[in-house]
Amino acid sequence: MSSHGQQGAGAQPAKATLNDLERMLSESPSAERVCLKLAQVLHVHRNEVALLRLEKNSLRFVFPPELRAAGVLPLSGSAVAARTAATRTSLLSNSFARVRHASLFESVKLGGVEEDISQQMPIQKIISVPVVSSEGNVLGVVQVSRKGLDASLAGSDFTGDDLKQLEKAAPILARMSFMQEGAEI
Repeated sequence: MSSHGQQGAGAQPAKATLNDLERMLSESPSAERVCLKLAQVLHVHRNEVALLRLEKNSLRFVFPPELRAAGVLPLSGSAVAARTAATRTSLLSNSFARVRHASLFESVKLGGVEEDISQQMPIQKIISVPVVSSEGNVLGVVQVSRKGLDASLAGSDFTGDDLKQLEKAAPILARMSFMQEGAEI
């Protein structure tokens, strides 16, 4: 059974969280710290947040760190993250397990011992948002998922409000130093 939190915490906590992300900018936070904040906001586990950065027409994982060495996703490919970046279009899917996708990354061991149960589970639900600079350049993609043996065990469905929260966080992420091509992660 999943231990996802309750959805719909209301607009005030979401606004406070976006303010927290804004405040983090001045601290030059790590990708891990920022992604943990996103996990908290959207009531998911650490291993259900992914941040990818555009490098030479491919997307490379910035977070989780365990996926940095797992390879890259070409923008021309069919991966959801690649389509999100190439089309600059957000996606919300609560039936993701039925969508053909690159499940290779789902089999990589993530996180600590406390997350062993959920880490190897397939993605059931996902929201995917392009990270675009103020100049309009795609810098990467942020994805939040819910994992489980099936959709009913993966927690509640993502809502339009969840997608809006992630879309509002994306421009803040775009200003983070780790999202700049060539920056150390």
